[in-house]
Amino acid sequence: MPEALEVIAKGSATDSHPIPLLFVHGAWHAAWCWDDHFLDFFADRGYHAVALSLRGHGTSTTAKPLRRCSFADYLADIAAVADTLPTAPVLVGHSMGGYLVQKYLQTRAAPAAVLMASMPPSGYIASGLRWLRRHPWHFARMSATGRSLPYVGTLALARERFFSPSTPDDVVANCVARLQEESARSGLDGLYDRPRPERVETPVLVLGARRDGAVTELEVHETARAYRTTAELFPDMGHNMMLEPGWAAVGNRIDEWLGARGL
Repeated sequence: MPEALEVIAKGSATDSHPIPLLFVHGAWHAAWCWDDHFLDFFADRGYHAVALSLRGHGTSTTAKPLRRCSFADYLADIAAVADTLPTAPVLVGHSMGGYLVQKYLQTRAAPAAVLMASMPPSGYIASGLRWLRRHPWHFARMSATGRSLPYVGTLALARERFFSPSTPDDVVANCVARLQEESARSGLDGLYDRPRPERVETPVLVLGARRDGAVTELEVHETARAYRTTAELFPDMGHNMMLEPGWAAVGNRIDEWLGARGL
């Protein structure tokens, strides 16, 4: 049975921005994380802005249990939505979504891509070790049960991983209320199924956050080097760069970068 994927689309292509934007969310999130600010922001600037929820996220269905959904499944979802658009889109990926965008670009053409607080090409190992050191009991429970939502789904834990210390409580709480369980299989894929940057010719903008609790600055720079560019880091901002109070600065930088390329 084919998946029924949730897609939120706003705006229309214009002469200034003829290429659609396809936004890919990270783990535990869904299309809503782009809809809070980014979709309207880019639609108002003349873009056709589209966000999908990967299978088992948001209101997207999944024919098999979420815990067994793989990166290959998620990549098929991205391709399925991209193929509905009138032309190949610019890909914008956050966190796990940035990792998926890197893998997508190995085999499919795109005019450009933006990686926001993306997991690096070296995979999830370093991130997993940091989690293990910080919360060994959580990591043990996740490994035993295959469930990870309880260990990111409280105000304190979500702030630690996704937001800066200064982010207002209501912003964090609004995010926590919408987080969903993530695939255990995808976590394993992040250890072994790594991107191949040498196969990618697409121009890539790499953005990171200095108060990121999930991806380190060194990892953001690693990603940028892999794609032969320079990382840009935003101060006083946490992992969820599209939801933090400074999200508009991130949107403006993406708009500026795309505009300079006629996209």
